[in-house]
Amino acid sequence: MVDSERYKSFLERLIRVTHVEPYNRESYVELIKEMCEEFRLAKGVTHFYQTPMMESRGIGESYCDFDNGKADKILLNIRILTKTKAIIIGTLYAETDECDRDEEEIAQLDTLFRIILGFVSRRRLLDMIEKFGFYDLDGYRNFRAFARYLDIINMENKLGGKIAFHIDLRNFTMVNREIGRANGDIALRNYYEMLGESIGDEGIIVRLGGDKFVGVLDRSVKRKVFEIFSGYPIAYDETGDKKIVITASAGVYMLPDPFMMKSYGDIMDKIMIAGETAKRQASGGVIIYDDKMKVAKAQIKQVQNEFRAALVNEEFAVYYQPKVDIESRKLAGAEALCRWIKGKEIVPPLNFIPILEMNTDICDLDFYMLEHVCRDIRRWIDEGREVVRVSVNFSRKHLVDIDLLNKIINVVDKYNVPHEYIEIELTETTTDVTFKDLKRVVCGLQEQGIWTAVDDFGVGYSSLNLISEIPWNVLKVDKSFVPKNNEDQDDISNKMFKHVIMLAQDIGLECVIEGVESVDQLDVLRQNGCNIVQGYFFDRPLPLTDYEERLDRQYYPESGD
Repeated sequence: MVDSERYKSFLERLIRVTHVEPYNRESYVELIKEMCEEFRLAKGVTHFYQTPMMESRGIGESYCDFDNGKADKILLNIRILTKTKAIIIGTLYAETDECDRDEEEIAQLDTLFRIILGFVSRRRLLDMIEKFGFYDLDGYRNFRAFARYLDIINMENKLGGKIAFHIDLRNFTMVNREIGRANGDIALRNYYEMLGESIGDEGIIVRLGGDKFVGVLDRSVKRKVFEIFSGYPIAYDETGDKKIVITASAGVYMLPDPFMMKSYGDIMDKIMIAGETAKRQASGGVIIYDDKMKVAKAQIKQVQNEFRAALVNEEFAVYYQPKVDIESRKLAGAEALCRWIKGKEIVPPLNFIPILEMNTDICDLDFYMLEHVCRDIRRWIDEGREVVRVSVNFSRKHLVDIDLLNKIINVVDKYNVPHEYIEIELTETTTDVTFKDLKRVVCGLQEQGIWTAVDDFGVGYSSLNLISEIPWNVLKVDKSFVPKNNEDQDDISNKMFKHVIMLAQDIGLECVIEGVESVDQLDVLRQNGCNIVQGYFFDRPLPLTDYEERLDRQYYPESGD
């Protein structure tokens, strides 16, 4: 039996070591060992369960700070249900040959052990609060952790000179489809941990949700972290042999020095604006915030706020740009292009189309354009005009719509327009949709006799599968892909252009060359068998009445070139 003075000493020391912050684990473990040896204990174990249900399933945490390897019999077992319904169970063990303890010694052990269990319970609950408050369900630090970090270093006046960032992983939906969601989760975790290691103790990274992250880093690690943003191979298996390159659209704010944060918006607003700008870039990368972006954000908000009313008021006008057969000089078709007429001002497409593509507003505008084109074609037919096929641009955002085909057909049939007069243009940069979705839409339109065109071929990362496996009618080649002249036959641009056009024509595609502006370009196209062109050399996009004059005339005079 432990004498009363010794017991009181343990009691006082235990209360002191379990109630002093910061908690000193080394002192605590030393005291536990000394107490176990004094009371001739072989082992002490605690189990912590967050709920009774988790206790019944055996889902919890176990702790053992003393075990001499000779525990044979249970000496004391205590179960405590806390006010939060968490459960803590403590068990003390003795060696078999130890004599039985009297009631006083059991009472002493009971008191000391309950203090220990209360301490363990309190520590576990604090850990739970930390976990639930500052981590998400997947174990990533959350925005509260970011806000706490900002508060701390701001109070320490250490924010000046830091770099804040917002990143959005590019095409991560495609990554999940390619390697599977389980492997995608591994890749996401490894990417997060790699960034965390690169940022180190002088910064932080947290997850906002999905594949979006924010953080702060020191300028000393800028080069390494920016390299990861730009594209880095990330393992997605246990051995690290299988890797996939993950890139991010990163919005960055270089905090001035000195810098004092008045609100989180001082940082968040800037990195979010820069992040949105980075996301709109074709290749992502790192975009550094400047004050011009704030003006751009205001313009974006204005367009989005005004769009619905403009649609209802029919402020969007269809302009038609003719397509011309350069051999016969006959009108061969037209492309419907959108212009926003605000009062007496014409808003250029670049000032609103990219903004509408940030959400599904662009889809509503596309159908608005199709409706107006069909209305015009129906009227031209009724007036006895010689009608040519008109192409209408459709955003990639439509491709995930399972009802897209029916919606297009319903609009065309609503005006009783023969299907062969409608052509749907889809851009070839289809990285954010599956190849299967694109093929489904094109094949469905083909079955209905509606023409399809792959737009801006040569601008993005074109794939031969795009034109060999999908039954397009028309290949629209961007002017940047056309050689400047035809003199140097060994020039790589001439070779690429010639073979792509030859391939397209061999598989039955009609080739339309965009952006033709000069006689030299016409000569190059003639020599390569490209007869259908579109560009300023013949006509700019024309308002309705001017286009109707071209439609009535049908032919272009020889003096054009």
